[in-house]
Amino acid sequence: MVIEALDAANPSSVHSEGRAARAFVEDARRALADLLACNPGEVTFTSGASEATATALTPHWLVGGNRVDHSRLAVIETDHAAMLAGGHFNAEAVTMLSVDSAGRVKIDVLREWIEACSSAGPAILALGLANSETGVLQDIEAIATEIEGHDIRLVVDAVQVVGRMPLSLASCRADAVIVSSHKIGGPKGVGALVLRDTGTRPYPLIPGGGQEKGRRSGTEPVAAIAGFGAAARAASFDLRNDNGAMATKRDAMEAHLRGALPDLVILGAAAPRLPNTSSIAYPGLKAETVQIGLDLGGFAVSAGSACSSGKIGRSHVVAALSRAGLNVDADHGAIRVSIGRETSKDALSSFADAYIRLAMRARGSRTETSGRAA
Repeated sequence: MVIEALDAANPSSVHSEGRAARAFVEDARRALADLLACNPGEVTFTSGASEATATALTPHWLVGGNRVDHSRLAVIETDHAAMLAGGHFNAEAVTMLSVDSAGRVKIDVLREWIEACSSAGPAILALGLANSETGVLQDIEAIATEIEGHDIRLVVDAVQVVGRMPLSLASCRADAVIVSSHKIGGPKGVGALVLRDTGTRPYPLIPGGGQEKGRRSGTEPVAAIAGFGAAARAASFDLRNDNGAMATKRDAMEAHLRGALPDLVILGAAAPRLPNTSSIAYPGLKAETVQIGLDLGGFAVSAGSACSSGKIGRSHVVAALSRAGLNVDADHGAIRVSIGRETSKDALSSFADAYIRLAMRARGSRTETSGRAA
């Protein structure tokens, strides 16, 4: 089906080729809706999660057919750069909510922001459901309960969660959910903004020809959307047949590492996490050094979020956890290990051994340096 979609016509055309192209788009919309347990009409395709985020983070929304302007935006300090950029809000209108040492938003800080919003008019709370570096899951039920009854829209970045854990639009309790194709194995360059109620939605970021029911103009990239749909169907199948193997393999790898390295820090270990993610740090061992050493050994890991790890610099996530009291060096950082469904136990054991060797080497160097200083 995806191969056929490569040569598709304009899906807005009324001729037979256009109708065939439209069928590819709508089939993908149904597949994504099935994955998220929502209605196909609630799915709006975009060029990716960054565009979906920029669309949602605008002060201007339609609510019940009327324009509503939001005066404030809150984001979580450990979230993705696209969230932290604040969309179309002025910088002074954006509040960064702090996290605890596990990386979950502090509920008392959230309550203070909600109270401040009570006299300022409608507001938006935007957050990542799972952190892109640590995999830590926010307590979305508690957060949604806190804002219930207040004039606050909830925007949830579910990019890291979709396809890795069961997720429904209803369980998010969000007004808008952000999804990415390539994070579930689909093509890059396509994503979606999923609305709980199409009567409550942000003003379109891209006006024009009125595609996507006027929510996002521009001719739909049929092949990319068809690929997104195929990935969504595959993800639905995987989730239906999931037996918890990824989390089991992840936990075994972490136990292997901790057995040899008692000082190892696993970021967010005390909180619920995605089953495929582990973020680890070892005293005196720089994340970039580890990344290079492991790459030479045939292991690909990230030092930070995969979307921005090409940039050299401190991880804002590690820095926030350090400020919150986690015993981790923000300057040295941490590496993120992502596990796939096909990743074998032997591969993870070999990875752990390679990491242990690097850590032992670093520990030996520190001991030697301390001895000279003495």
